[in-house]
Amino acid sequence: MIAAMALVATAWVPMPMAHADIRHGNFELRISGRHDFHTWLWALSSCQGDCVHVQAIPQPVARAFPYQGDAQLHDGRFTLTVDVPDGLRCGDIYYGPVIPTRDTYSWDASTMSGTLSSAFATGCDGSPAGTLTYPFDLVQM
Repeated sequence: MIAAMALVATAWVPMPMAHADIRHGNFELRISGRHDFHTWLWALSSCQGDCVHVQAIPQPVARAFPYQGDAQLHDGRFTLTVDVPDGLRCGDIYYGPVIPTRDTYSWDASTMSGTLSSAFATGCDGSPAGTLTYPFDLVQM
């Protein structure tokens, strides 16, 4: 009997996953240091292949554009690139001018922490093009 149990115990060996542990659900996107009065919620769901679909919802909804896209998994990191019409806020955070950005989010599939790189063709008050980088965390709600 003991030998049979040992055989069953050794026969059940969990197989490694073919891809990283893709997390699904609702997450708070916590961006450190970005000049914005919004907070963001990300609804993550599966998509075909090694990716996760991101539906971004601003809080409050006023004066912000929701976005969505598929984040691709490569070498244990997800990467999502989106064009944001109001990604760079200038002057008064609530009523000042806004500048479009191309935002690239890259985060570790296990820790759910990463970096946002926000690139713009022209900066505030006519300053040159540039890229601002911010750390972020995705915290499950």
